[in-house]
Amino acid sequence: MHLSRFPRIRLAHLPTPLEPLPRLSKELGVEVWIKRDDATGMSTGGNKTRKLEFLMAEALDQGADMVMTQGATQTNHGRQTAAYAAKLGIACHILLEDRTGYDNANYNHNGNVLLDHLHGATTEKFPGGHDMPAEMERAAERMRAEGRNVYVIPGGGSNPTGALGYVNCAFELVSQANDAGLTIDRVVHATGSSGTQAGLVTGLCAMNSGIPVLGIGTRAPREKQEQMVFDLAGRTADRIGCSGAVKRSDVVANTDYVGEGYGIPTKSGIEAIRMFAELEGILLDPCYSAKGAAGLIDLARKGEFRDQRVVFLHTGGAAALGGYDFAFDHADRWVHI
Repeated sequence: MHLSRFPRIRLAHLPTPLEPLPRLSKELGVEVWIKRDDATGMSTGGNKTRKLEFLMAEALDQGADMVMTQGATQTNHGRQTAAYAAKLGIACHILLEDRTGYDNANYNHNGNVLLDHLHGATTEKFPGGHDMPAEMERAAERMRAEGRNVYVIPGGGSNPTGALGYVNCAFELVSQANDAGLTIDRVVHATGSSGTQAGLVTGLCAMNSGIPVLGIGTRAPREKQEQMVFDLAGRTADRIGCSGAVKRSDVVANTDYVGEGYGIPTKSGIEAIRMFAELEGILLDPCYSAKGAAGLIDLARKGEFRDQRVVFLHTGGAAALGGYDFAFDHADRWVHI
């Protein structure tokens, strides 16, 4: 696949490290490595930066002077889009959907929301359950009527253009493994809007890598999640000239760790955050990467990965922790003198 034929603005810090997690591996009895896509740069990094390399290039090719996107209140995607727009000198507008109903000042104004505004983005808020793509189109038309040339980015940057970022990540991961003489038996990561998993699966299948991907769902039921990923993987494969490379059986999601819903912390997710932080010095976020890690931890304990080398793709999101302080009990951490 010759991805250089697609417009791309190279601002991400690549390649991201591929590192062993010895203390977590000892705790779980499974060899776990981590692909540090929390270290891609652009406002604390995260998986969306890879997608935005292609999306923002397409926006500039179309003469855009504003990008618009949408997501939940503590959207990591929105924060990274705002940072990219600031770097490129174009406006950014983000539509935020309240998917949790939390009436908490930190949740609504700290974390990613604070960073959105620091990067110069404007935001507007909607109650949960709205048709957000339709709301975004209405907002874009309003801005266009004011003379703006608006480029609309879907939630999560999840379309064939954005998924190119994770086709490229698949190439990068296999190259790193080859250089290190490392056999990878499974890649595990959090999956939501589907672009990360679709791009990874497409790239790995196109290379005939033999590396299966397990997405740990953060929002949708399994059948819906897998179908979203498969549909986008098919369109991405068409885009890069390898139609049919991805079979339905290549797309696997486990949605047992969603909990009460998207953006709502779970007990297992909070445990995962503490384990990664205390054992490896790595920060996860309650909404997304923690639920992926919770799935990894629970499945490892159940023997799912016995005798395997597993790579956890860290999609970032630590900036959201400041909006979720209420989810943590700090009482047992204070030392009273």
